Amino acid sequence: MNPYSDRLESLRAAWLSGKTRPIEYRKKQLEALGRFLDEKKSDLFHALHEDLRKSAFESEISEVGFTKNEVMEALNNLDYWTKDEYTSKNLATKFDSAFIRKDPFGVVLIISAYNYPINLALVPLVGAIAAGNCVVLKPSEISSSTERVLTEALPSYLDPETFAVVTGGPEETTKLLENKFDYIFFTGSHNVAKIVMTAAAQHVTPLTLELGGKNPCYVDESCNFQNAANRIVWGKFFNAGQTCIAPDYVICSITTREKLVPCLQNAIHEFYGSNPRESPDFGRMVNNKNFQRVRALLKSGQVAIGGETDESDCYIAPTVLVDVKEGEPVMKEEVFGPILPIFTVADLDEAIQFIKRRDPPLAAYAFSSNSKVVNQVLDSTSSGGFCGNDILMHMTLVSLPFGGIGYSGFGKYHGKFTFETFTHYRASLLRSMGMESFNTLRYPPYANRNLGLLVSATAVRRKGMCTLL
Repeated sequence: MNPYSDRLESLRAAWLSGKTRPIEYRKKQLEALGRFLDEKKSDLFHALHEDLRKSAFESEISEVGFTKNEVMEALNNLDYWTKDEYTSKNLATKFDSAFIRKDPFGVVLIISAYNYPINLALVPLVGAIAAGNCVVLKPSEISSSTERVLTEALPSYLDPETFAVVTGGPEETTKLLENKFDYIFFTGSHNVAKIVMTAAAQHVTPLTLELGGKNPCYVDESCNFQNAANRIVWGKFFNAGQTCIAPDYVICSITTREKLVPCLQNAIHEFYGSNPRESPDFGRMVNNKNFQRVRALLKSGQVAIGGETDESDCYIAPTVLVDVKEGEPVMKEEVFGPILPIFTVADLDEAIQFIKRRDPPLAAYAFSSNSKVVNQVLDSTSSGGFCGNDILMHMTLVSLPFGGIGYSGFGKYHGKFTFETFTHYRASLLRSMGMESFNTLRYPPYANRNLGLLVSATAVRRKGMCTLL
């Protein structure tokens, strides 16, 4: 007997009863989620500090406040999002009603990651609730303090008949995935994503995968180097580099590198002081396993800035590497830590070709005082998202979709896009029982004259083109 079967059967019964469908019910659940974020903010901040040494500032803008914005966006727009969307019709359906109905999927599963344990768990939850689904939430066991708050406190705010939190590690998650879900939303590593996809395939379950990749950051010779360095350092070392859209490497010419490195040093000193380990604003690797993995990457290239580590504190200093080679580990695997390699190329064209040869990343960045250069990188490369002359800031807009492409994942969310992810767009056509004479055109016995009339009544014609009969 699967240990989760009874709980899922209970959620399935609630779903089949139609309890989650009314818009007012969804709004009450979203309002309750908002109260959880307000009333448990101090507990969440404490847990995030315990798990990642995350500062209250970073916790507010990237976790609690970020999620609260998503709740407000959903509440402000839910009536509009859920409305039937009426569509154009052909001559054959001129007197009928054609529309798209926004239906919930049913019982959905959200599996989140450790690096932003509030954001990555609750932002998908906002859309799942808004869309009218029953939800099973599986927080990351790696960020254990935050997992505990979500497990102990959140169920008292949300309806236990339609929402559940489950905990555990790989073994428990494997058991959970044996059950049938109507949609799965996963954030995490590529290796685990393959396991999730395999499990979903057993039930032909649709899913979203939010993964990562090696996000390039091109820096042009025409640039305000200190401004660029400030933004790169902030985005790279935010959350100690444990951000799926952090710049994974800088790519530039040698001339640019020589100008950029001193500016990076200035920014690191300005932000974190002479000893970043003592800064209350610089985080830590989440655990020893991840510390060991990232520390090993220091063997690539040469350390230009930082490089200090302390295993007892899971501390790796903000580090910049130079003279790295394409085949070295730091240029082959996603860094996901506070190490920034600088890879040199001859010019912009070589940089673009280098980026294009690799798997599409979750994000790409370009810095230049010349807008044509920024747009050339945008036009010539592929990535989940793009930001010119800044880092991370594109994900602060609820109006923009967030998601990967190819190896960096598939599917999108944030704002309305999260609602759409958890919504089945149901094609609907309502016809009259009368006017049967019009329908005889399509009934046997078939006639060529009827075929011509039927083709004409259902044809899609090129706009702006005149057809002579």
